Amino acid sequence: MSLIRWEPYSGADDMFERLAPSLFGRWPRLKTTGNGDGGVEWAPSADISETDKEFLIRAELPAVKKEDVKVSFDRGTLTIEGERKHHKEEKGEKFHRMETFRGSFLRTFTLPDNVKAEAIRCESHDGVLTVHIPKMTAAVVQPRLIKIE
Repeated sequence: MSLIRWEPYSGADDMFERLAPSLFGRWPRLKTTGNGDGGVEWAPSADISETDKEFLIRAELPAVKKEDVKVSFDRGTLTIEGERKHHKEEKGEKFHRMETFRGSFLRTFTLPDNVKAEAIRCESHDGVLTVHIPKMTAAVVQPRLIKIE
């Protein structure tokens, strides 16, 4: 039998996430695991937009190297996952306040059916990961008269 740490207010966190996910869903939360390890769960903020030719997802990932990010697509779901690593402390440096969150992150996005999965591409510039998701071109069907036989 393993002991699990009781978190009396974790139910309230879940309730707020269900009621207002856009307000509370991206806030860092304390995470607990069965083995007593804790930490902070965080997720980068993302903007989603659309043009005539593609969908765009822009995720803010400052201080995250592109080697530490993995973007994958499987069965209609795009996943961005990675890790913001801890800086090595310099000798004589002491922190008075740390407001940036470190550790692993994961974001998933459900994509519509009209995307070209094989043509998805990513680029990273100035701490922003941009995922380009091309749309399938709709075949233009010309109206025609169908003869009854």
